[in-house]
Amino acid sequence: MEKVLVLDFGGQYNQLIARRVRDHGVYAEILPYTVPLQRIKDGGYKGIIFTGGPNSVYDEKSPHYTPEVLNLGIPVLGICYGAQLMTWMLDGKVETAPVSEYGKIELKNLSGVILDEVPEKSVVWMSHTDYISSAPEGFVITGKTDDCPCASMECREKGLYAVQFHPEVTHSEYGKKMLHNFLFKVCGCAGDWKMDNFIESTVKSLREQIGDKNVILGLSGGVDSSVAAALLSRAVGKQLTCVFVDQGLMRKDEGDFVEKTFTSMFDMNFVRVNAQERFLRELKGVTDPEQKRKIIGREFFNVFWDKIREQGELGYFAQGTIYPDRIESGRGDADKIKTHHNLAGVPEDVEFLGVIEPLGDLFKDEVRKVGEMLGIPSQLVWRQPFPGPGLGVRILGEITAQKIEILQQADWVLRDEMEKNGYEKEMAQFFCVLPCVKTVGVMGDHRTYDHLIGIRAVTTDDFMTADWARIPYDILARVSNRITNEVEHVNRVVYDITSKPPGTVEWE
Repeated sequence: MEKVLVLDFGGQYNQLIARRVRDHGVYAEILPYTVPLQRIKDGGYKGIIFTGGPNSVYDEKSPHYTPEVLNLGIPVLGICYGAQLMTWMLDGKVETAPVSEYGKIELKNLSGVILDEVPEKSVVWMSHTDYISSAPEGFVITGKTDDCPCASMECREKGLYAVQFHPEVTHSEYGKKMLHNFLFKVCGCAGDWKMDNFIESTVKSLREQIGDKNVILGLSGGVDSSVAAALLSRAVGKQLTCVFVDQGLMRKDEGDFVEKTFTSMFDMNFVRVNAQERFLRELKGVTDPEQKRKIIGREFFNVFWDKIREQGELGYFAQGTIYPDRIESGRGDADKIKTHHNLAGVPEDVEFLGVIEPLGDLFKDEVRKVGEMLGIPSQLVWRQPFPGPGLGVRILGEITAQKIEILQQADWVLRDEMEKNGYEKEMAQFFCVLPCVKTVGVMGDHRTYDHLIGIRAVTTDDFMTADWARIPYDILARVSNRITNEVEHVNRVVYDITSKPPGTVEWE
């Protein structure tokens, strides 16, 4: 299998680079800038991509790498900070730019391999305060902007290429073509990495690893854990036990849907723990969002492991961890992996033979594809992002059973209307929020003082930035009318028209 290395220097788009490479049929592996050079030498990579990052190369505390990496005979593409780092390694000059560039900027193509078949003028996405003021010896400048004299450069003899902009984001009009040029015209990739044989090879590997032992999986009902459960079920059947903790903070009827799906479609042991009363008791009187998150996480942990202790012989512990969850980051903390996806919190009295992560090399879109191939209902496969604390962070202030029911009903109306109008596919995420704000209203002949519901809907490709969705007024009107008529204790509906940034997608 041919591979390209994405060397992570801490930029916000680095996982997106790897995804874009895989879109071209080439497997991308992300490693932090602290990885030893020998590992890169032994990796068999067809190419290397230096990622962006928030630092300045002339700051000694910034991420750097040995210049020897440029002499391995492996083509290198530097992006943004990666371009400046390549310049700095080769004695070019990087300085603070007289004019910083952010957002969409017009690129003038002066010709080059990376910009082959790209128009003379096109739009690219810039995000930099430093710039390359003098290219290293042997490099030819291949692109520029009004404020950036070296927006792209190359040294074909050494197989070194650099761009100051971000070709991986959709805002760069011909970014896909530029990455294609690097992968195929420079690195000579075949582009034959496919998902088609993933299920077969993974099932075979799981059977060999697990043998006749048992497997325990914590099933959240989300995309990742659901696909992992389906894979393990196909591999070992009844040797798998899925523990589903329903904390009472899911969307309307979602817990029942998860249980029905996995008990009817897959050969496994399914254990559901209904724990809403316990969670509500622990959350009583709590209004701080971070405290709510901690309590929900702690109680989920306690309920889950109490149920695990009842299972007898445990065997292996399985997780729906995907590639972005387990890769190390180049943000200066490369020795740490995301703590919510490791086994650091396993109680001392619970022992497993090992950890199984069947989706550990896949990105979210690849996981969804596997889910479809396994026959999981689209309602689960294409489930929108849902926070771990569930509706607990979509109810501002104290959480009560009544507030949960109000929000569940309002959210169900919104989803029902979006589905009926065929508009749900136009948005990346949409949901209702209960701000716990009461307003004056008139219903019938009576004055009311009741809850306000907020609607949040966004469009985005990667959730790093997001824009509010332009839902047609007539659809919003129907949603508002239905919510105020069908959901008790709601007399007003508002629509959130804040983009990210400055706002976040979730309200808490």
